[in-house]
Amino acid sequence: MELRDFVDTFLRFESVARAEAPAQTWFKNRLHDFGFETYEWSANPRRLSDHPSFPDDPDDIDTINRPSVAGVLEFGEPDAGKTLVLNGHVDVVPADAELWTHEPFLPRWDDDAGTVSARGAADMKSGLAACLFAALDLKEAVESGDVDVDGRVVVESVVGEEEGGIGAAAAALDNPYPFERDAALVAEPTRLKPVVATEGTVMKRLHVTGRTAHAASRWRGVDVLPKFETIRQAFFELEAERSEHVSHPLYDYPIPWPVCVGRVEAGSWASSVAGTLTAEWRLGVAPGETVADVEQAFEERLASVVADDEWLSEHPPTFERFSIQFEPAEIDPDEPVVGAVRDALRDESLDDEPVGATYGADSRLYVEAGIPTVVFGPGNIDQAHFPDETIEWAEVETARGVIRETARRFLQSK
Repeated sequence: MELRDFVDTFLRFESVARAEAPAQTWFKNRLHDFGFETYEWSANPRRLSDHPSFPDDPDDIDTINRPSVAGVLEFGEPDAGKTLVLNGHVDVVPADAELWTHEPFLPRWDDDAGTVSARGAADMKSGLAACLFAALDLKEAVESGDVDVDGRVVVESVVGEEEGGIGAAAAALDNPYPFERDAALVAEPTRLKPVVATEGTVMKRLHVTGRTAHAASRWRGVDVLPKFETIRQAFFELEAERSEHVSHPLYDYPIPWPVCVGRVEAGSWASSVAGTLTAEWRLGVAPGETVADVEQAFEERLASVVADDEWLSEHPPTFERFSIQFEPAEIDPDEPVVGAVRDALRDESLDDEPVGATYGADSRLYVEAGIPTVVFGPGNIDQAHFPDETIEWAEVETARGVIRETARRFLQSK
């Protein structure tokens, strides 16, 4: 099976959260067919509930029928060499078909443009497939005698990355293999740049209470929308302050620590003054900060808004965590796995300068477990979660070659 055929089939699985199992069964079977020793594990919700990324209540973490799978190739004397994990997630976000120009889970190949469009094309089934075929390329080179290495390459397909990293967290907390892991590469879309720092996030739900009144006498009510707008402006002012005062050499972005209010629900009836509002926020956390630090900063800014408003002082909003939290992560650019990626990029005359990303990834879980992890893959994060999600096929093929060479160099390094 060629890489293109593999990706075409892989993209046809509607592997949204809690529906990953069919794709994982297919992926595991392909690993077996390709000669990998296969592994499978499921996350323990009680184990995850003790981790700061996840809800405290195990019942809020759905792990049933959500297997993560992996394949292992061993070379030479495996225990005499290193082990490199090549990781990707199989889960994709839902696709609103009304916003797409074609069926999201029927890949559209444009040979003239050199692209493929489908949900998961960039985030990140193409990158995961590139990892698998890079490992196969290394296997072929070893078997032909062109390359001599000792060690192992592991190709992982994990579930639940969009929900905090369910499969990767389970693998990081409790090693599913009978050997240690020396480093990892997570093939998120990085536009073929080595990412050595990822941003954290804290998810917060704001609830503001006003007072309803009939629209015909709205002056008797307390409209919650202006109250929310004051809070919103205060939060974006804090975002701007943090952009100036919280710095990192790898984050040259217009807004390095973004704040986003992604969901707002207010009021209950068109002819009533809106008396309640709920807003869900995503707050960026810089490498070197903690989720708790940033959470406190925004809670203090909210408190200052409340103190300046008589109504809010008497009816204080609530501002609680919900869903998942991502701690930031960072590794030394001099780590051998980063050096292997950079050398492989230079071989292709590509930019090898390490960068930071304004998103979180499963890499943070491996870094936390003491496994140096670089993020590197084809595609643009701007296409992730986007209608008509598209990736340039040439980037996928380039990533395949770079990852293959990264694995070779890493396994041969001392």
